[in-house]
Amino acid sequence: MKFTKSLLIASLFSIQFINAQFTDDINSNRPGKSMMAFSVGKTIIQAETGLSYISENHDKLNYDAKGFMGELVLRYGVWKEELEVIGEIQYQRDKFNSVYVDESRSGFKQLTLGAKYLFYDPHKNYEEKPNLYSWRAQHSFKWRQLIPALAGYAGVNFGISDNPFNYAPSNIEEPSFSPKATIIAQNQFGSRWVLVTNISYDKIGTDFASINYILTLTRGFNSQWSGFFENQGYNGDYYSDGVFRIGAAYLFHKNMQLDASLGKNVKGTPSIMNASVGFSWRFADKYEEVKIEKDNGSKMDKKMKKKADKEKKRKDQVDIEE
Repeated sequence: MKFTKSLLIASLFSIQFINAQFTDDINSNRPGKSMMAFSVGKTIIQAETGLSYISENHDKLNYDAKGFMGELVLRYGVWKEELEVIGEIQYQRDKFNSVYVDESRSGFKQLTLGAKYLFYDPHKNYEEKPNLYSWRAQHSFKWRQLIPALAGYAGVNFGISDNPFNYAPSNIEEPSFSPKATIIAQNQFGSRWVLVTNISYDKIGTDFASINYILTLTRGFNSQWSGFFENQGYNGDYYSDGVFRIGAAYLFHKNMQLDASLGKNVKGTPSIMNASVGFSWRFADKYEEVKIEKDNGSKMDKKMKKKADKEKKRKDQVDIEE
């Protein structure tokens, strides 16, 4: 009885309208490194910050470096619900030690400004009718879950000064700006699992160009806790590697989230480990909910439906009089 009642309530909420990008609780990309397909929502400002401890050592060049990196991502929904502008900053400071050099390094590892747009949402204008007669049918695997939401990202990397953290020879200078493009896919499996896929072409047209990917699998445990597993790969002329990360996030307010993660790459040239904690905050006080009316068919369909309703009403009236 409880199951049937909950299905009826869920169906009532999805009859006429569906919400756009905005969600009741904050939807942060942290603690993973991938971008989700959906934006924060029009007029929403969201900040995602983190502090990481980084330990790096190289087996063949016999050096090690230890320090901290600060991260800040600012997201702002503009113009339409599907569009957001994204600014990313990474600043690192560490101590570098080798046989010949002992120095402190600091600088911006990343300065990127770009925009993301949701091109396709498989759940838009789609109503999944609950099966009130079969629990098994209601909870069986839905093939529609294999259809991902699709988004595209385009941005520009800026180089303010010499970057001491790249792996290119000293005579190769990093350009002052370079393009970046990303294809984003997001699948929702049931009510607990989300798979996000990013494929990027970074620093296009430069000596530092690379093709990268990120796969992030997230599971919600309850209304506050979630965990994730992530694999990221880089493929460039000066640096190629694979990184695995695990972590968890805790929602302590509908607009605030805490997170922690641990990451390790797969090779020893160099070997890199990082531990990170972060905080995400959403400013949504001025948000006005955007509703998208469901598509009820073509004008001809609506005309035929209206005619059928009038005919049914006339027939019912005749039956009453008889």
